[in-house]
Amino acid sequence: MLSDLLRVESLTPLDSAVLAQLTRWSFVARPNQLPPEGNWTKWLLLAGRGFGKTRCGAEWVCKLAQNNPGIRIACIAPTSADARDVMVEGESGILACSRIEIPLYEPSKRRITWKNGSMATLYSAEEPDRLRGPQHHYIWADEIAAWKYPETWDQALFGLRLGTHPRVCITTTPRPIPVIKDLMTDPHCTIVRGSTYDNRDNLAQPFFDQIITKYEGTRLGRQELHAEILTDVEGALWTHGLIEQHRVHDHPALPRVVIGVDPAVTSGSSSDETGIIVAGIGADGHAYVIDDISIKASPNEWARVVVEAYRTHMADRIIGEVNQGGDLVETLIRTTDNTVSYKAVRASKGKYTRAEPISAIYEQGKVHHVGMHATLEDQMCDWVPGAAKSPDRMDALVYALTELMLNAPTGEADFYVAAR
Repeated sequence: MLSDLLRVESLTPLDSAVLAQLTRWSFVARPNQLPPEGNWTKWLLLAGRGFGKTRCGAEWVCKLAQNNPGIRIACIAPTSADARDVMVEGESGILACSRIEIPLYEPSKRRITWKNGSMATLYSAEEPDRLRGPQHHYIWADEIAAWKYPETWDQALFGLRLGTHPRVCITTTPRPIPVIKDLMTDPHCTIVRGSTYDNRDNLAQPFFDQIITKYEGTRLGRQELHAEILTDVEGALWTHGLIEQHRVHDHPALPRVVIGVDPAVTSGSSSDETGIIVAGIGADGHAYVIDDISIKASPNEWARVVVEAYRTHMADRIIGEVNQGGDLVETLIRTTDNTVSYKAVRASKGKYTRAEPISAIYEQGKVHHVGMHATLEDQMCDWVPGAAKSPDRMDALVYALTELMLNAPTGEADFYVAAR
């Protein structure tokens, strides 16, 4: 029986051969999931959510490692947690795709080693400097459109110099950002596209009932399901180009840091996110967007996240919107930590009226995003007046920057410089 056959410890040589054939990736994969033919250097797989991008990258890495003794592979994800939870330990990760030989995985060393000496090392795109020294034969770059620091890509390529034909596989849902646009015009890059619908037979029905129905026909659905690279939205207050023009890697000393919160007061599956944005103002009078830690969670959980961010970033104040939660927002935060400095704001004006002055400050080049904040930036660039979907992250950003740039009395920044 097949169930007996799948017990690896009881396999005969014939069983092993049959099992290898039945589970061989080239046997079960769709054509657009396999590495392209030809003499390519970069393989860009642009595909929607649920397409099977992770498995494509993991299968590619496993085959390379097993067939090429002693090679070095870099596996780069947006965060360390993504590298561990998705690329290695995930249901379609490297360990799950290692059907016959299970390589040695050492989480503390960020390393996977095969019996033939091949090795894969895990990297986070949040730490580009870790890629300055190491050299590799191959790279698997996952969800590059969500990497916080685009220069991670440059550092990775500088180290792609081992062997006679180094290659890189990029698996990502697209966004209209420079690194994707550059790859689209790179003559050494082979582009393969796919949509969520390509993998329909392998996805749970509730996913289609809930996710597809919700997003099909929307701009977000075009990007996340059909892997389209979207253009700027007419009538939107921000564009990706405007944000990109003033993006920075680091920020100067920040005399004042605040945390903007646009709360969700329920925690069901259809609830909104709680927008949580960390921003600060420098002595140069410019604002710096430091972090987006927005979350869909219970009120008690998001309150904990807000207070933790307040402590981590040594913030001076939490700015909470009270239209929905009223006094509940302050109560939740003070129940978590009654020493925090808190200011309530009531959104008496429409979203456009609140956001337009902040957009103007962006146009003046006085707001800088520190690294990339993909979901926030997509929300900012997609929202237009009258849109039904509440832009939770954008609202939290507006509250934070309004406090820093529009509401601060003259000389307040100088006070915080002296106090810190």
